[in-house]
Amino acid sequence: MTGGAGYIGAHVVRTLLDGGDDVVVLDDLSTGRADRVPQAATLVKGDIGDRDVVRRTVREFAVAGIVHIAAKKQVGESVEQPMLYYRDNVVATQVLLDEAVAAGVGSFVFSSSAATYGMPDVDLVDEDTPTRPLSPYGTTKLVGEWMSRDVAEATGLRVLALRYFNVAGAATPELSDPATLNLIPLVFRELTSGSRPKVFGADYPTPDGTCVRDYIDVRDVAEVHAAGLRQLAADPDGPRFRVYNIGRGEGSSVLEVLDVIGAVTGFDMTPEIVGRRPGDPARIVGGVERVKRDLGWSARYELREMVESAWAGWQQRG
Repeated sequence: MTGGAGYIGAHVVRTLLDGGDDVVVLDDLSTGRADRVPQAATLVKGDIGDRDVVRRTVREFAVAGIVHIAAKKQVGESVEQPMLYYRDNVVATQVLLDEAVAAGVGSFVFSSSAATYGMPDVDLVDEDTPTRPLSPYGTTKLVGEWMSRDVAEATGLRVLALRYFNVAGAATPELSDPATLNLIPLVFRELTSGSRPKVFGADYPTPDGTCVRDYIDVRDVAEVHAAGLRQLAADPDGPRFRVYNIGRGEGSSVLEVLDVIGAVTGFDMTPEIVGRRPGDPARIVGGVERVKRDLGWSARYELREMVESAWAGWQQRG
């Protein structure tokens, strides 16, 4: 798999190993860490845009299925450096698909994103909701879906594209998200620095006026990757390409998340209300009936469990 030394990837690696799979991780360690990869897996340090490295890895280890998670993923950075994102998220994915097909790899699970939807004006986003990404990051994920879909239709490769919503939590403190880009770690940073948590806009058309999002535990995300890869291997005559939303199918507002964080941490959660951020939709919640039906998967972890495990990781890193 690619990106297996990162936050989500490291969880997927452990889930696959627990299921008895042999795992080879290809990661350039630009954002991942080698110590996140268990000794039971094989780590190859390299760039997925390097054709020689990809070809050698796929063939040397007789790779039968690929989980592709390696990507740049910061929305703001993608706006400032779009060509970096097209190179790392699109061109490198093309290299990976080329070599996968040439080596006869049968299964490909692609890490996509709910950012492909943009700002849909619907209560529940399903996989047929029009995709209108608002950032180069979201666009590169959508292009990755299109590329893998077209390759699947033209070859023997079979592809699942997984559109994650807001990923949080950790299986162990050591595997917690090292970045402070999403709401929960951002609030932790403010609280532990003595600041009040910021709420960007409290006048949205939602029950409490704050944005509503679908939060999904990283352990659930890891499980659905494993389930998808095994389903592809077990049903080689199934559909060539499928796309699934990966969420809980229910939303939590910013204020509701703050309440849970307060209950877990004991901090005063009185927020500082500031202006809206440009481009923030009022509500994005994923419809998840398709993945439940096809893969028999549904999320197990609740928001409080995500916050508890994320807080344990935050405290450990000091």
